[in-house]
Amino acid sequence: MRNTAKIATAVLAAGALTLGLSACGSDKDSASDTSGPLIVAASPTPHAEILDFIKKNLAKKAGLDLEVKEFQDYIVPNTATEDGSVGANYFQNQPYLDDFNKKRGTHIVPVVTVHLEPLGLYSHKVKSVDALKSGATVAVPNDAVNEARALKLLASKGLITLKDGAGTEATPQDISKNPKNLKFKEVEAAQTPRSLDDVDAAVVNGNYAISAGLKPAKEALVLESAKNNPYGNFLAVKKGNENDPRVKKLAKLLTSPEVKKFIEDKYAGSVIPSF
Repeated sequence: MRNTAKIATAVLAAGALTLGLSACGSDKDSASDTSGPLIVAASPTPHAEILDFIKKNLAKKAGLDLEVKEFQDYIVPNTATEDGSVGANYFQNQPYLDDFNKKRGTHIVPVVTVHLEPLGLYSHKVKSVDALKSGATVAVPNDAVNEARALKLLASKGLITLKDGAGTEATPQDISKNPKNLKFKEVEAAQTPRSLDDVDAAVVNGNYAISAGLKPAKEALVLESAKNNPYGNFLAVKKGNENDPRVKKLAKLLTSPEVKKFIEDKYAGSVIPSF
């Protein structure tokens, strides 16, 4: 992945996670001690918000002791799940997980798909795609899967054309036609909203758009379609922990009518239930 320059940040975050968990005073890790709380690593928005709704409104009745740990990055939630520091995570889609497992030798598997966050193109400088000038700079996420997803979004609207066979690891080098001569600035996914003042437009993941106060359903110049979309976000665990009774309880709650209504009411189309 091209965001390896951020490893130092990930290491610090991992250290913070370890310190936080050690304060619980348990000799067992979260994944092996099924009698303890289920600790779930999650992105703040909307994942942790959805989990917090469950914790406050549904978990007690279901007999689930749930603890939510928030992370801004896309690395530590998986590595912490792999090493047992947390029992599960909720932040990613299948193409990203496949790429992560392949490159890092982890063994994370999906449990249940919950929602889709449509990827969108945003701008502080133009009001439409047509208004992008020749030579405009567009920021895109720098991790392999999300960059390819961003380029596919631009291609779906005719801004660029990708070479035949460009898949889930497509980069700007895979662009065959670029009629507006767009320039691409690769940045960490979490930084794409902050780049909007420095570039002409930016492709932003749904969770980061919402966290930054953007309204995907209203403000995106271009927005991913939910139809046949492979990028639904799911609850995930280390392989072998799928039958953990705590995980099964959470999976059921995540796909409950109450959670569906919460997502629809709170996010107004910016986050879409996938069940």
